[in-house]
Amino acid sequence: MMHDYKVLAIIPARFASTRFPGKPLVDLGGKPMIQRTYERVLAVGGWHRVIIATDDLQIKSVAEGFGAEVIMTRSDHVSGTDRCAEVLEIVGEDVDYVVNIQGDEPFIEPAQLVELISGFASQAPILTLIKRINDEETLFSENTPKVVKNVGGEALYFSRQTIPFLRGIDKAVWLDAHTFFKHIGLYAYRADVLRELSQLKPSPLELAESLEQLRWLENGYVIQTIETQFETVGIDSPADLEKIKKMGLV
Repeated sequence: MMHDYKVLAIIPARFASTRFPGKPLVDLGGKPMIQRTYERVLAVGGWHRVIIATDDLQIKSVAEGFGAEVIMTRSDHVSGTDRCAEVLEIVGEDVDYVVNIQGDEPFIEPAQLVELISGFASQAPILTLIKRINDEETLFSENTPKVVKNVGGEALYFSRQTIPFLRGIDKAVWLDAHTFFKHIGLYAYRADVLRELSQLKPSPLELAESLEQLRWLENGYVIQTIETQFETVGIDSPADLEKIKKMGLV
């Protein structure tokens, strides 16, 4: 699968975060979060290169300390995708795909990366993962982006709202009446497409929902979804960190 393609794995990691400053360096069972993410990515063999992309010298120092390749990027990027595009430009090599793994996903399953990579054969411009929603808290949470797709698995729309809306059905039974999907923010882009995406201006839907992938849809790009069975536990806030500790994951 991977050996047929030259693939760059990029882990964007910002120190400045409105909800959780210094998040990539937070200690998780004796290792910084960014190291746990990096090791999960490395567990999938066959990458051309695995690069941590940051604008912070402290993160650079820590990452190089555990043996990672680090590329310093500009500090004014509004998204991980833009940071990945800058890395692609700096690397200056011809690659087939770039995979963007959020630095705050220290529990990402290597199998999920394999699922994403399996979509390369389709030559899809953009690939991402989705997962069936099984609980009401997730279904109605504005912090969990939802997605609807067409019969070919291409994303039609992403929203913080619960989509689709089930007319005439009590919300208490929505999970029984329809299959809903949440979006998992793991992306693979064809290299030529990533270069194009970085040139796009923020779009009205993106600004409304604060979801960068809507910019791509508004500009006519196809986003192929792949359903995963694996649950991921992202860390967006100090409260998430406490929850993970209680779950005994670290």
